[in-house]
Parts: sequence; structure tokens; C-alpha cells
Amino acid sequence: MGTPAPHLCKTLRVQLGCAAPQASRHDPYPRSEAVTTLKVLVVEDDARIADLIAKNLEAAGYECHQAADGGRALAEFARLKPALVVLDLGLAGMDGLEVTRRIRKDSDVPILMVTARSGEGDKLLGLELGADDYVTKPFSTGELTARVRALLRRSSGTLADRILEIGALRVDPARRAVEREGEPVPLTTLEFDLLYFLASRPGRVFSREALMEQVWGSDRVVDDRSIDSLVSRVRRKLEKNPSNPSYLQTVWGAGYRFAEPSP
Repeated sequence: MGTPAPHLCKTLRVQLGCAAPQASRHDPYPRSEAVTTLKVLVVEDDARIADLIAKNLEAAGYECHQAADGGRALAEFARLKPALVVLDLGLAGMDGLEVTRRIRKDSDVPILMVTARSGEGDKLLGLELGADDYVTKPFSTGELTARVRALLRRSSGTLADRILEIGALRVDPARRAVEREGEPVPLTTLEFDLLYFLASRPGRVFSREALMEQVWGSDRVVDDRSIDSLVSRVRRKLEKNPSNPSYLQTVWGAGYRFAEPSP
């Protein structure tokens, strides 16, 4: 059998039998740009897919570890303390949604979901539970690598260093830390990005489309429910009364804004 044509190794379905691409001067994600000490935990019960993901991320310079089920994933997460988790939602037994829920009890580590095309409901629930982004099977390994890089870049802190102090709220972009009345408010990467973007522009109304582009990027197709879910998560963590928010306010028919609470 001949060697598959290069373009056939672009998607997950055909790459299962192809070697991971090697970085070159034409590679848009060269090895030298990655931080080799960063650990990525790949949670996938299909060994071929797990190996494919791991090989591509290792070629990009990351240290990859694998887990084939939810219980092992949680054990490896506690042991490794990875910088990011690539998590298949369709795990047998303890599924990816439950793994996400348990990780989010104690950690705001970036989580990249891997979902099936038929898993629209699971995707939205995963975002609701605190996952940061997703790729849909069959996916391009280049896209997955780009998503990993983007999440790690955001989680390492690339925002301006201006600390925001609004009423009882303090938002520190350098530390990616939020405090309310001196108490820490744990936020995920996406939650923090949304809050900082709105809080640094108080009073301005932004449409859902504008917020999607700001938080997920212009090349991401995300529906309105995803941004509504993200806002709801931030409100539950930040607001004393999430049903009557003082900070993240809805402007009906227009979008959302950040407003300083009344004295």
C-alpha cells in the first residue's frame, strides 16, 4: 500500500494511520514557539485517537500524558497538575462532563473538550460546567494544536497589567485573580477574559457577537447560548444575587454591560 497523500492526513478520520507531522520552517506551529515544560493531559478512551493527539502535541513541544477513563483521568490530574486537559466527552463509565465537573471543584485549568457532531447538547453543557473551548470530531490536528496554544497563552496572562478596582471588586490581570470584598473568586480562563473585557469598559454595551469574538476569537463559531452560559457562570461566582446582578447586566435586545454597583 502506498503512502497516503499529505492532504489526506489533515483530518482525524484519515490520520489514524498517519505519523504525526514534523515541525519545519513552513510549520505554522514550530516547535521552538512552544514551552516544552508545559504538561497536557489527554483523556480519550480510543487509544488510536489518544496517540494521534499526543503525538501532534508532542511534535509541537508539549509533554503529553494519557488517561483512558474518567477515574484514571482524575488520578493523573491530581498527580501531574497539568497546564491543560484535552478531554473527550464521550468516555465510557464516568463521562467527560462528570470529569469536568469534578476538576472544576478545585481547579481553573483550561479544558479543551472533544465532542461528536451529534453532541450539541453535551457541548453546551460542557461549557456550562466550565470547559473553555471545544473541537468537534472529525477535527484537524492543526486546529486542535492551535486551540491548545490559544488557551495556554490566555491562561498564562496576556492582558494589560492595569488592575481594576470597582467597588468591592478587584480584578488583577497580571495574576489573573479576582477578589470580592477581599475574598478570592475562582474563575476559569474564559470567565476571567469575559469579566476583564467588560469591567475595563464599564457602561458600554456589547452584543453577544462582539463578546463571542472577543472571548473565543473571530474564527470560532459559537452560538448565543454559549455566551449566555458563560455570563451565567460568572454571575453565579461573582454576584451576591445572580438573578439581580450588580456587575454583569443584561441590556435586553442589545447584549451585556458591566456596571458599577450602586452605593
